[in-house]
Amino acid sequence: MADKQISLPAKLINGGIAGLIGVTCVFPVDLAKTRLQNQQNGQRLYTSMSDCLIKTIRSEGYFGMYRGAAVNLTLVTPEKAIKLAANDFFRYQLSKDGQKLTLYREMLAGCGAGTCQVIVTTPMEMLKIQLQDAGRIAAQKKILAAQAQLSTQGGAQPSAEAPSITRPTATQLTRDLLRSRGIAGLYKGLGATLLRDVPFSIVYFPLFANLNQLGQPASGEKSPFYVSFLAGCVAGSTAAVAVNPCDVVKTRLQSLQRGVNEDTYSGFLDCARKILQHEGPSAFLKGAYCRALVIAPLFGIAQVVYFLGIAETLLGLQHPHP
Repeated sequence: MADKQISLPAKLINGGIAGLIGVTCVFPVDLAKTRLQNQQNGQRLYTSMSDCLIKTIRSEGYFGMYRGAAVNLTLVTPEKAIKLAANDFFRYQLSKDGQKLTLYREMLAGCGAGTCQVIVTTPMEMLKIQLQDAGRIAAQKKILAAQAQLSTQGGAQPSAEAPSITRPTATQLTRDLLRSRGIAGLYKGLGATLLRDVPFSIVYFPLFANLNQLGQPASGEKSPFYVSFLAGCVAGSTAAVAVNPCDVVKTRLQSLQRGVNEDTYSGFLDCARKILQHEGPSAFLKGAYCRALVIAPLFGIAQVVYFLGIAETLLGLQHPHP
């Protein structure tokens, strides 16, 4: 018991380190995922992930791909730390009686971890989505302004174009949301986030634990470095694709700005119904491969950092790996 308690700060540090490395590596793909999920049939700017990234670099420069990254880098440390530490805590509590963890108990621990993390995930995603999607909305307005100019045969640049490209900062967004909607404004889409993150954790954590166990050389010994990484990648991408329909709905609900002729939604069921009605079932898989590409290395890196016990080394503790 003491060992577990001592290792909690280390778990939090490991989760934070893993989150920072992971987000830095995969953020551009996450930006493409948000923009692909948000575009509706009326005005399609991007045909694929690569098309989205190329157009983003052309219109917003290289750092345009990292729009909203500051929010993620700030909040991913507590988010990952809560998720990994909560899963460990619940696994420990559920196996206290000395019994081996059954699949049901592993899923229960994952459910607990997913529920705990939404405290940080919901406001983080809320702010990140506005910043990531601002470029798509601006580009759409630019195209419409150019079309309007052509149709009226006017030679001058439309004056309305300049203000449409000004993009808010995370601080401005937070201030505006708190002023207009209170703390609930930052937690818009909480239900959809829970419906995405709880099933994700229920699939991810047991799948990772069992895949990782397959690579253990002998009972009681730690799995090799590459096994932890591959188990994290496979479990992460599988869980990500499984919950993608909820992620599409969550992205749409949390987007405050809408493009021209794009649907607005009153809640989770209304959003799901309109997507199915206007865009068909395939729309629920928008950005699925992007999400798999984001989540796989993110969780692969997280599990490697966690299993190597980088924080234990920094804190001078013995790595208390199960």
